[in-house]
Amino acid sequence: MSDNKSFDLIVIGGGTGGNGVARMAADAGWKVASIDALPFGGTCALRGCDPKKMLIAVTEGIDWARNLSGKGLEAQTSVDWADMIAFKRTFTDAMPGRIEGGLEKAGITVLHGEARFTGRDKIEVNGEILSSRNFHIATGARPMTLNIPGEELLATSTDFLELPERPDRVVFVGGGFIAMEFAHISKRAGAREVTVLEMMERPLGNFDPDLVGILSEATADLGIDLRTEAKVLKIEKDGSDFTVTYKTPEGKQTINCDLVVHATGRVPNIEHLNLEAAGVEYGRKGIKVSPYMRTTNSAIFAAGDCADSGPNLTPVSANEGRIAGKNCSQERMSARSVIRRSQALSSRCRSFPRSACPKPQHATRGWPLTRISKRPPAGTRRCGSGRATVPTRFWSRTGPAIFLVHI
Repeated sequence: MSDNKSFDLIVIGGGTGGNGVARMAADAGWKVASIDALPFGGTCALRGCDPKKMLIAVTEGIDWARNLSGKGLEAQTSVDWADMIAFKRTFTDAMPGRIEGGLEKAGITVLHGEARFTGRDKIEVNGEILSSRNFHIATGARPMTLNIPGEELLATSTDFLELPERPDRVVFVGGGFIAMEFAHISKRAGAREVTVLEMMERPLGNFDPDLVGILSEATADLGIDLRTEAKVLKIEKDGSDFTVTYKTPEGKQTINCDLVVHATGRVPNIEHLNLEAAGVEYGRKGIKVSPYMRTTNSAIFAAGDCADSGPNLTPVSANEGRIAGKNCSQERMSARSVIRRSQALSSRCRSFPRSACPKPQHATRGWPLTRISKRPPAGTRRCGSGRATVPTRFWSRTGPAIFLVHI
């Protein structure tokens, strides 16, 4: 095979969980290629956390003006949606080129296309077969399939962040991070009707009920219609109008809108990889990995949202990528040289902080109170009723305690 088609490491995925691994291997003198079917940068930088926060920063200006009215600040504020999206693009449009340039400067071959395994050490990209001694998979996650009629009519979070105009009536299917944050953005930007349909009893199930209660009240005060125990059954379109049919304990109901956004969660983006050909096992939660971030094929590693490992958070993906990169770059594995995920990540992964950015912004770390019993969970430490020595998930003399964090 020609030299330009044979590598020491091929990284599939140009986001947080992959780029660091590629750089570490290149620094070790390996011949490395990095492949992505989408622009380099990954979800967080291009289609998630970072652009979302830019929109939040703009729309929160509305709240600042209202809250400070009569206190010395007098202003008539409104959001120009097109200008706001243009502001977001000042960051997202430049990021892929910067990342690709950095990888190429490090001596990494950058390829665009969808990778598919054809064997244990080979992949196909754009009709060409590439081989490598090692692979690292960091393909992230995608919106989960709902299997409902009209699912193809749903806009994704990526679509929402690229809307040229603000819709006047928006329905969000699901009540997680994406739904609550984008609902607040839409309403503050001037949307007349914003509705969130959550099938469970409350939104943001991974947060503590008291925090969610505070947010739910603020959401209602803002004018957002938050409907719980509402399971979407189908979506229909008539001209430019959408009709969403959903079921509640009171029976079937419908709501009309200009846009329906998929916000029910994400699943590992691995179906297209043909992992069976590579001898890589996977399940509903992602690619199965060992404590070393190795897959069932010892020459293939995986990290981030596509792996069945830690929670789907950017810091987790970065940490897992660091561990995979260290282990992959070790020519001679030994007990001392190998970093175990059980030491570097697993013992802490439940305590990675997570935050939600609708206003009021809030964060949590560790187990929600709903999962803490009367006895302290394994792995927690006992502390006094004064200053806590453990940031979260600690046990005081009076029982379970929690920090409420306002960002």
